[in-house]
Amino acid sequence: MSVTLSALSGVPIVSEGDKLCLIALTAVQHSGLSIENGDILVVAQKIVSKAEGRLVRLAEVEPSDRARELACACDKDPRLVELILTESAEVLRVRKGVLIVRHRLGLVLANAGIDQSNVDHGDGEAALLLPLDPDASARRLQESIVQAVGAQVGVVVIDSLGRAWRNGVVGTAIGVAGIPAVIDLRGVADLYGRVLRSTEIGFADEIAAAASAVMGQAGERTPIVHVRGFVATRDEGARASDLVRSRETDLFP
Repeated sequence: MSVTLSALSGVPIVSEGDKLCLIALTAVQHSGLSIENGDILVVAQKIVSKAEGRLVRLAEVEPSDRARELACACDKDPRLVELILTESAEVLRVRKGVLIVRHRLGLVLANAGIDQSNVDHGDGEAALLLPLDPDASARRLQESIVQAVGAQVGVVVIDSLGRAWRNGVVGTAIGVAGIPAVIDLRGVADLYGRVLRSTEIGFADEIAAAASAVMGQAGERTPIVHVRGFVATRDEGARASDLVRSRETDLFP
């Protein structure tokens, strides 16, 4: 297997209402590439959120008593904490500089995935929330690309998430369309004929991590990565939410 990952050039600063399909296809052409059957486009959550109008001005946020209480404990802006609470199903850990929550999407995240980097703060501070439904965002983009070019492609929306027991953030799939999120190898024989009993591959997460390595985290302005060469069965019903362990099976809530 030979896999290529290409960070696309020519991606503009994205604003609310921009058409990500047009932006992506223009960037593919600008980068001297094409879209073929089996290709995957990996898209940074940040440009998806911007296009979907998920930017919030902190001046418009009124913190609750609970937000003010937590803000004192974690040393954060009470308005930012209010947004975190709005996006969260449960607060899991609080300490100086850190607020870990279970996001409404089921993800365990610092600050509910709310980010203030690479955001135009204008005349006052702003914060960018995750898309309302990243799987739906990925599906809309995938369907638009298929309709525009006729090729069957996959789309993965990614964010940089921290991990328990490990330092550093890693690109992680939060939205998936057209490719499997998880590949189940249970029942498949290994090299010596032993049947695998528990092996499930987080396929979309592996693509996300690889793409994140070439996408960058700072001012690179390459929030879309073109991937070619992965062999996987198409899966029109795949969702990144399939990667989230259920509360019942999560041993470390």
